[in-house]
Amino acid sequence: MPHVVRMLWIILLACLSPLALGERLRLVTDDWAPYAYLQDGQLRGIDYEVTTRVFARLGVEVDVQILPWKRCLAMIEQGQADGILDIFQNESRQPYLVYAPEPMSYVEFVLFQAGTRRHPVSKLEDLTGLTVGTSPGYNYGAAFNEARYFKREAAPSHEANFGKLVLGRIDLAITDRRVGHYLLQHLGLQQQVEVMPLVISHQAQYLGLVRKPGRELLALAFAEELRRFKQEPAYAVISKRYSGDIGNIPNAVEQQESSTAR
Repeated sequence: MPHVVRMLWIILLACLSPLALGERLRLVTDDWAPYAYLQDGQLRGIDYEVTTRVFARLGVEVDVQILPWKRCLAMIEQGQADGILDIFQNESRQPYLVYAPEPMSYVEFVLFQAGTRRHPVSKLEDLTGLTVGTSPGYNYGAAFNEARYFKREAAPSHEANFGKLVLGRIDLAITDRRVGHYLLQHLGLQQQVEVMPLVISHQAQYLGLVRKPGRELLALAFAEELRRFKQEPAYAVISKRYSGDIGNIPNAVEQQESSTAR
């Protein structure tokens, strides 16, 4: 690191230390395995582990709570939590949310179908007349969200969508590629459900902090420490652990927009 940049970083940390001292942040996110989720009552996930590790380096304690996504968004907008994990950047949230500029990870929204009921889909228009299972509060991109030639049917959870897919109650389900592959393994549906090649959308997801004095500085410090951590063996160990959980599915892309988007 150049000397000037190193000095600026030292100054930044010096300014941050009084703000971080004794602070305990309440972060919220939804069940978004393998990024963040509960397993046997314990919080797990690549982005959960990385977030807590980075904040620990900054001297900030965090509590992470798993809640429905729409409730997470409402709590952030109303100031009932300090931050939100794995959120997309959205200009409409700028008045009350500041983003740590380094992405936590990337997601890629794709379609899943039952192996016994395949559909020839290579572009969005091929969804004409079909019903696609979605999740409340998620934005899959304007083209998908605004199309009128197919039906979108929300379910209370990603697991519920896959259950409806197997039972034939919906034609397709949409979710992040890594999340989908994790769920197929977790639910034992690898032989019944398959991913389709069409990518609906993809995007980076970030840590967002509720705007308060000092939070912009904390977001910058988090981003800088996250960049450092990504270059270390410990980050690779965490990534490999969760990639192994889902068969080495690569990082990909997207979430939401609007007031009810991811």
